Amino acid sequence: MTAPLVCAVDPESPAGTGPPDDVGAVADVVLIRRSRGEPELFGVIFDRYYPEIHRFAANRLDQVAADDVAAETFLVAFRKRAVFDSGEPADGSASADHAGETGIGAGGHVRAWLYGIATNLVRRQRRNEQRRYRALARAPRDQSVVDHDERITAMVSAQSVQRDLGRALASLSARDRDVLLLVALGELSYHEVAVALEIPYGTVCSRLNRARRKVRKALGDTDPTSHDRDPGNL
Repeated sequence: MTAPLVCAVDPESPAGTGPPDDVGAVADVVLIRRSRGEPELFGVIFDRYYPEIHRFAANRLDQVAADDVAAETFLVAFRKRAVFDSGEPADGSASADHAGETGIGAGGHVRAWLYGIATNLVRRQRRNEQRRYRALARAPRDQSVVDHDERITAMVSAQSVQRDLGRALASLSARDRDVLLLVALGELSYHEVAVALEIPYGTVCSRLNRARRKVRKALGDTDPTSHDRDPGNL
């Protein structure tokens, strides 16, 4: 049976993630385009997004692998910047109609694009990721590690989840886990996840619902990966 689509209310990415404001967001698109002729401008994109891309990778892989994935994400993005297409006007001024159709504001495509590259690279490290979750599943329930920040990330990161959540994450299909963690760790909107993974919006909803059901079942109807709504609404 097809999972019901209950993503009608798509939360915006929480404050503090992604570009700081609309001006900075628009500049992302402009910088990508200008960097084709002025490569040094890509360094601004690196500075803006490297910390959160690295954190995303570090929450799924060991430190060495996370370092490699984060660095390679920007290397791949730099090499592919010539074919990046945000679908926005050449001056970076996304129209209201465009933002409404995609659900992504100006510059959101750049962030989603980077997370998509990072996710593809994490996929090459599946054994590493599975080992990490299985180790968490064997860890004592009271194990705690200093978190990376004070956000929901601390609740689902590979260093702080309890063993039941580690077991649940390990049991998810790669596709479902990617969607779940892009929302929970990357704090991407559902539209951004669709762009990042190049899949339909409805597919994002169905995969997310399926993943969250499994997580709730494993944790007794508790879902620490859900920070955008009451888990009971899914």
